[in-house]
Amino acid sequence: MQILTDIAALRAQIAKWRRSGEHIGFVPTMGNLHGGHLKLVDEARSRSDRVVVSIFVNPTQFGPGEDYQGYPRTWAADCEALRDHDADLLFAPEVDALYPDGAGLRTCVAVPALNDILCGASRPGHFTGVATVVTKLLNLVQPDLAVFGLKDYQQLLVIRRLVRDLHLPVEIVGGAIARESDGLAMSSRNAYLSEEERRRAPVLYQTLQALAKRLEAGASDFGALVDEGLGELRRAGLEPDYLEIRRAADLGVAAIDDTALVIPAAVYLGRARLIDNVRVHRSADRLKGAP
Repeated sequence: MQILTDIAALRAQIAKWRRSGEHIGFVPTMGNLHGGHLKLVDEARSRSDRVVVSIFVNPTQFGPGEDYQGYPRTWAADCEALRDHDADLLFAPEVDALYPDGAGLRTCVAVPALNDILCGASRPGHFTGVATVVTKLLNLVQPDLAVFGLKDYQQLLVIRRLVRDLHLPVEIVGGAIARESDGLAMSSRNAYLSEEERRRAPVLYQTLQALAKRLEAGASDFGALVDEGLGELRRAGLEPDYLEIRRAADLGVAAIDDTALVIPAAVYLGRARLIDNVRVHRSADRLKGAP
């Protein structure tokens, strides 16, 4: 596996692969890799001749008081894991390589319809930072496809929208959520949980699953379902940031006759902010008889 930090060297290698007609897959990460990241690498590997992974803790997607400085950085373990999963190239630029005028945004990319809802409401500017750095990385790597995890569902839709709106020639693939044996979605921030908090954390997924089953059975009082879910989370000691029922296609406000839904949620548990979601596919025939 090559390890590059220089943009010119990255472009030279990408150009060489292009001249050979090789198909390039890309997985952008912030490092501290876990099994979920590595499944994304495997997905790219199964679809591509060459796999590029980036590790870059992007300062512009962290707000004041967030964990940019303390974000876990595990370079040696990450490199070993990527070699084990057959990555061809690791791109790990310094901040001043991607932001030559400093981390304060100059030119930026924003996706207004998705920027300021759900996680964007709690973390102002977060998705502008995400959209900007992903646009930079896609421009540098110029992959045929890029794989992003479905756990960050809102992020995935932001990226799909910017790719569509900016006519970027890349396929965006959503990789399945990787979960621990008790259902907790894998996340670098799970390391912040104490042993007691870790025992409570799976209640988030359990609550989303229970709501999904009710929706699939035809339940249509979304407000009541959300209130029930919020109560379950609070009783377990999780402090909800949000829990909502939205259209899966665009995270718009869901209507009772929508068949493709998603239940996104974010909670605070100790030092950790955990996010998760469950997608729901409802039968149109069942909805006709719903109360």
